[in-house]
Amino acid sequence: MNYRSCYALIGVLLIGNPNVGEAQAVSSNVAPVTPAPAPQTDYHPSMGDLMTMAVQPRHTKLGLAGKDGNWVYATYELSELRNAFARIVRTIPQYQTMDTAALVAAMTKVPLDEIDRAIKASNKAQFVAAYARLTQACNACHQSQSHAFVIIKVPETGMFPDQEFRPVSR
Repeated sequence: MNYRSCYALIGVLLIGNPNVGEAQAVSSNVAPVTPAPAPQTDYHPSMGDLMTMAVQPRHTKLGLAGKDGNWVYATYELSELRNAFARIVRTIPQYQTMDTAALVAAMTKVPLDEIDRAIKASNKAQFVAAYARLTQACNACHQSQSHAFVIIKVPETGMFPDQEFRPVSR
């Protein structure tokens, strides 16, 4: 077969297939296909992560609200602190060898209930005493789990400079 015959055959093939030109036009307008990203693994926060992200800020805010006698906000933060502990129980049902629900209940139920009563009574002295017991319970829990070096204290200053803790009358 000579080169003229090859050109003729190529011409027939191209003319005989009207979609060739269309396919080229379409393919030049389509973005290149990129592979789908690999699925990400679920994030599983550690006990320390949850304590730092959920419990410690709530403990601090509750203490500051009670110190300033902001009982409406203290009620809110007490609820949020209880919810933070509940999320930990759901996320980490067993920590080391302990049942997390049992540990949290044993360490926090009484002091949280005392704080609740102090808030409802709008009693600063009662709140301060109950909050100190909660803080002691936090440290006792840390000690029981070989984390005695994690020491929680009653906040002396706020770590939230963008938030007001004193009650605001409207």
